[in-house]
Amino acid sequence: MQHFRGGVLEMEKCPKRHNSMMKAFYSDHFVLPLPEGHRFPMAKYSMLRERVATELFGVHMLEAPAATVGELALAHDPDYVKSVQSGTLSPEALREIGFPWSAAMAERSLRSAGASIAAARVAALEGIAGNLAGGTHHASASQGGGFCVFNDIAVAARVCQMEHFRLTKRTLQVLVVDLDVHQGNGTASIFANDPSVFTLSVHGEKNFPFRKVESDLDVGLPDGCTDEPYLEALEGALETVLQRVKPEFLIYLAGADAHEGDRLGRLKLTEAGMQARDQKVFDWAKAHGLPMIICMGGGYGRDLKTTVSVQMNTWRLAHAHWLHWQNRGL
Repeated sequence: MQHFRGGVLEMEKCPKRHNSMMKAFYSDHFVLPLPEGHRFPMAKYSMLRERVATELFGVHMLEAPAATVGELALAHDPDYVKSVQSGTLSPEALREIGFPWSAAMAERSLRSAGASIAAARVAALEGIAGNLAGGTHHASASQGGGFCVFNDIAVAARVCQMEHFRLTKRTLQVLVVDLDVHQGNGTASIFANDPSVFTLSVHGEKNFPFRKVESDLDVGLPDGCTDEPYLEALEGALETVLQRVKPEFLIYLAGADAHEGDRLGRLKLTEAGMQARDQKVFDWAKAHGLPMIICMGGGYGRDLKTTVSVQMNTWRLAHAHWLHWQNRGL
């Protein structure tokens, strides 16, 4: 299967030794200044980058490029994009997002979306790449919400499709597997009635958002759900996906907030259960030959070190998946 080849220039900027390493894109050094006591755990991004840098020597980290206005407009209302950039969002819109506006907030949002775009371009060539942040699935076409400004998942999917179509004159079938504990309402709304992007969300049924937007496949789980029923539900959902669509590219939102130590999650998955969840997704992608990207989504651990440990397990498995992809056919 021929895939889009956007991002070749980005790859050529890397030293040759880094072309034999998995790529991860980061934007945490574009610091979003938050008021003292703000409940969003911004520190988790730099903590994750530090651990990946010191523990996963097979991963090469690259600064995320800023998404362009044209790229954002593939999934967002241009007037909304302009309002974010210019700082003219209404007080109501900012309350929905949960962050105060600043030039740094706008820049970081551009970089977070750009990281998923860049990862998707690399994944088309190398099988898998990732965003050390992203997963901003509550942002819809014309508004943000739930700490999400731009929907990096939707923008990356649209860029993939556009660049694939330029080469093949055929629409790329994208699958979004959203395993954040919160339902992906923004992603669902952007792709409503669009069969070229299939959205799967496995989430806490009674958790935020309380007014959910229907995905192509929603699996709502009860509070307190543990490892075994969660993994059974995920396996059943992936089987259902194949009955309804033939995906060619996978975007995996690997939220850490389904872990039992998350203060907002309300599910009870152990660290081993979270690893089994990730492994199931990687094995499924491997079985069906799907290039994929990973993005981090939520994670609000009572102890942030636990959240980052869950995310590190995801990255270790992702790197093993990357190695498998490079060794195919050998």
